[in-house]
Amino acid sequence: MTHPFQSVEEVTLQEFVLFIKIHHKQIEENTNIYLNLEPSIAESDQKRVAMLLDSFLRLTTHTNIDELNEDDKSFFTTWLQSQLSIIDKKSFNLFQLIFEKALITFMIQQKSSRTNAILMYVLSKFTFLVQLYYGGDHNANYRSTDNQELKYLQLLDRLDKLLISSTGYQDLAYILKKCEEYFSYKRCVFYAYVPWSNQFYGVIGAELSKVQSMKGQLTGDNTILSSKKPIYLKNPKNYVKEEHIQLFNLSSIIFIPIMRRDQLFGWLTFDQLGEEFDCTKEELLLLEEVGNRLGLFLSRKGEKVEKNTELHLTERESMILGLLAEGYDNKKIGGFLFLSEHTVRDYVSSLMTKLKAKNRTQVVASAFRLGLLS
Repeated sequence: MTHPFQSVEEVTLQEFVLFIKIHHKQIEENTNIYLNLEPSIAESDQKRVAMLLDSFLRLTTHTNIDELNEDDKSFFTTWLQSQLSIIDKKSFNLFQLIFEKALITFMIQQKSSRTNAILMYVLSKFTFLVQLYYGGDHNANYRSTDNQELKYLQLLDRLDKLLISSTGYQDLAYILKKCEEYFSYKRCVFYAYVPWSNQFYGVIGAELSKVQSMKGQLTGDNTILSSKKPIYLKNPKNYVKEEHIQLFNLSSIIFIPIMRRDQLFGWLTFDQLGEEFDCTKEELLLLEEVGNRLGLFLSRKGEKVEKNTELHLTERESMILGLLAEGYDNKKIGGFLFLSEHTVRDYVSSLMTKLKAKNRTQVVASAFRLGLLS
């Protein structure tokens, strides 16, 4: 008779990911049931656990199997690190408990000869995650000293003074350069979010042409930009498209949402230009506060400019601005408005001048911040 633990070695990371991909709907239904049935769980804890379960299932269901290697420890470690801003001991224990219950319930309904091996594989990897999370070195990284807390407060104070002295959205490029200096990162990039089209645009950062080539629709499949909490990825593989990793020479990277209340303005990314780096939970929470303060800055500056600005757009310019925001090129815009491409180009140039923008993307982002688009 084969010992059950011998089956664990027979299951590969690829097989596990494929299994979750095939059965994720049933497993997700089970996790939702058990989460709602869990006794005496506070609403805040329930939300936290739900986020962990969602991120874990998203990772496995949206991972490209062909790109996986055999380093499953790295795969699970990267996921745990990506949840640093969310996870605590209670939510981690509940996450493990509910996922295992959901999986076991599903396994009972299955008659496949591989189900037992899959279950043992999951249990072994969760044991690894528990050891990683509760390990002495892991937790030691999260212990904040008084000197460290003082340093972080001083950094936030410097940022506050910078934001107070800044006049508006046009200063954001300078603010990002100072963030690189203050928080010791070699690159900081700003991606703007446009709510009416649910799209994101690369706006500000080193190698501007590359940054501005980054744009797309924000979908539920995007596990990074869909998160309202900071995410640190020591290895962005399986989370970021390979062509984007190559384009920016990415190794480790941090994503920080810029928000004010429930309004999302966009995201900051921090990285070290291809160098791998570590990030503690305290450092991630510090950068989350940076995102919050930038969100407050953008909301206040936007309101101020909207009330006091003397900027005036003609009806034709406003129409072209709206079509630019929808992503249409000059030819399409000309077709809609019965104008030549040359005429549309002149209107776009006029918008760039009035909005002090260097390109079409900045025109849209600036117009949104100024309240010219809604």
